[in-house]
Parts: sequence; C-alpha cells; structure tokens
Amino acid sequence: MISLKKLYLITCLALCASAVSAKEYSTLRFGVDANYAPFESKAADGSLKGFDIDLGNGICAKLSVKCIWVESDFDGLIPGLRAGKFDGILSSMTVTATREKAIDFSNELFSGFTSYVFKKGSGLSADVASLKGKTVGYFQGSIQEAYAKAVLDKAGVKIQSYQNQDQVYYDLVAGRLDASLQDTLQAQLGFIKSAQGTDYEMSPPVESPYLPSKTAIGIAKGNTELKALLDKAIQALHDDGTYDSIQKQHFGDLNLYSGK
Repeated sequence: MISLKKLYLITCLALCASAVSAKEYSTLRFGVDANYAPFESKAADGSLKGFDIDLGNGICAKLSVKCIWVESDFDGLIPGLRAGKFDGILSSMTVTATREKAIDFSNELFSGFTSYVFKKGSGLSADVASLKGKTVGYFQGSIQEAYAKAVLDKAGVKIQSYQNQDQVYYDLVAGRLDASLQDTLQAQLGFIKSAQGTDYEMSPPVESPYLPSKTAIGIAKGNTELKALLDKAIQALHDDGTYDSIQKQHFGDLNLYSGK
C-alpha cells in the first residue's frame, strides 16, 4: 500500500516533469530558403515576401507569437531543424516518406504539382523519351531531385542540381540546360511570366509517385506540442477566411488547398 507521503512525491514528480517538458512559445523561428518566388523570395529592400511568408506570419498572429525567419539553403533546412536552429521549416517543403523518417510535419499548407520548362519549339515534352540525351536542371534537395535521380537518370537524361532556383533559370536561359524541372506554379509565376521567360513554355504536370503534392511545415520528430499549435493555427486561418485572402492575393482564383 502506497503511503500518502509517497503518493504526494510521485504526483509532484509527474507534475514537475510535465512542466519541464512543456514549452511556452513567445517566438516561432521558421527556417526558409528565400529563392523560390512566388512562395518565398526577397523584396528590393531585403525583406521576405511570398505566399509561405504571409502564411507563416498569419500563423504567428493566430498564436500571438513573434515570427522570426531564419534563412538557410534548402538542403540545409532539415539538418538545421534537427540541430535546433529553428522550430519549424516553412519553405515549400513537400511531405515525402523519406523526409518523414527524419522529421514530422504539420497538417497540409497547400498542394502543388511539378512541370518542365523548355524553350518554345524545342520539341521537348513531359515524355521522358523526348529528354534522352538532354540536360535537365533542378533545385538541390527538392522532390524534383529525387524524381530526376530515380527516373530521368536511368532513362539516359543528363541531370544537374543547383543550390537555388534562380541558378537553374540562369543556366536554362544561357543554354547550358535544355529544360528545368520545378513546381508548376513556381514555373508559371516565377519564370514564364517574367521577362526572361518570354521564349519558354511549360509542360503539363508530371505524374509520378516520386512527385507527391502535399506541402506542410516541417517540425522536429516527436514535437507533438508544436504540431498541435501549428495545426490549430492553420485551421484558424481557414475558419476566418485569412487563408483564402492570402491565397487570392498571390494566385487569384486558384485553390492550392486540397483539404486532405
């Protein structure tokens, strides 16, 4: 039979452990690679802008915390999160089985597809056979890289990774690449509609198990408390129309949210 004194001690220890494990967030540090307009990029004054940035700031507002954006190369985001450099990754990161082995994710932020970009009249298409012997560039660490290595490389396509998306487009325009592979909306709004994209066209979306569509906020493994907070804030953005307002500002009548 447990004495009252021992019961008190056990209860105290349990409560103390709970208090230590719980974290009060007054700030949220989001890791981001600001080289992927219109989702995340830099304005002329050096400030961050884009769909992800506005969603992140909206999430912080719902949670009454201060948003701190920590810039990193995309392929350094997961190592940075695991090293505690930031609390979450909010940088157009697609949820994949491989990434889920290293980190956890919030509920969906938005969903997107993947397309090729190539010069008009090039004769290229989303058919892998048309790309054999050609060189295709992509953003290092992206799902497009996984697809390129698993599918394109084995089909005789030359593949080339880059540390940011701007470098991909630079080499595409310079003629060092025959095509680029990236998020469909990013291609449409970040390149095709720009001055340098005038002579280029975009393929229909590429369908492949290597190219999942759901994007979410990456969080450290086992951080269920932060996941619950982020999921609650994301739902609040939908409930009061803030999400729709931000989405309309960036993409007009397009709906990027699958609701899954």
